[in-house]
Amino acid sequence: MGDTSWLGRGKLVLGMIHLPPLPGTPYHDGGCVEPIVERAVTSALALREGGADGCLIQTVDRVYAAGQDCDPARIAALSLITRAVVEAAGPGFRVGAQLMRNAVQASLAVAKVAGGDFTRVGALVGATMTAGGLVQGDPLAVAEYRRKIDAWEVKVIAEVESMHFTWFGGGKTVAEVAVLVRQAGADAVSLCHGDDDVTMGMIAAVHAACPGLPVILAGHTHHGNAARLLGSEEGADGAFVGTCLEADGWGSAIDKDKVAAYVDIVRSAQG
Repeated sequence: MGDTSWLGRGKLVLGMIHLPPLPGTPYHDGGCVEPIVERAVTSALALREGGADGCLIQTVDRVYAAGQDCDPARIAALSLITRAVVEAAGPGFRVGAQLMRNAVQASLAVAKVAGGDFTRVGALVGATMTAGGLVQGDPLAVAEYRRKIDAWEVKVIAEVESMHFTWFGGGKTVAEVAVLVRQAGADAVSLCHGDDDVTMGMIAAVHAACPGLPVILAGHTHHGNAARLLGSEEGADGAFVGTCLEADGWGSAIDKDKVAAYVDIVRSAQG
């Protein structure tokens, strides 16, 4: 069993902070990064005030390279944003950083240098087809870089089945992929499906194949299914929660009251 102490005692609620296109990407509006920083900090504080355990700061740049390449301005911008969130939210609030689509080394570097706690990896092993092409995992390169910058304290949450990752070519179950990412150094897995029954089945399969490996919902969770998906021992160990916490739908500001309502459902279901 791996180290699960970083999860805390209850189910981990991690709000999504979706960033507009950053400098160094084609659809950045050309303005300065300060308004993006301010909005991210405001969202993080709303999450904290609503009772969430942390956040994932995720780039939403519309188009992405399939490989590890990442513009230096983009890395610099996310580093500024992540550090500002860490400082504003304070101790105990877990902050993750993810440069989409699969810039894993850059994401690890941002989290390490800016004081973040974790990163989410779209493809740690295998490959998945995306609009930008085939995204391929490179677990050896990730492990070597993690050691190079001594980022073992930065937790890696690896996708095993979600809107961001499906094993290319088929032939692997979710449980089999979970075994592979654990072997590659993942501290937790994330998964989701639009059908709650399918999601619960995947959670059970991973728990059976990888005892002690935390399962985090990668999406498709909301106030209506939070109690079922997170409320029991059979449910997930945490969740990335996005649209249902945003004031005006995906990509808008975080609503503190929606956060508090979601957290209350999860905590109440746990008894």
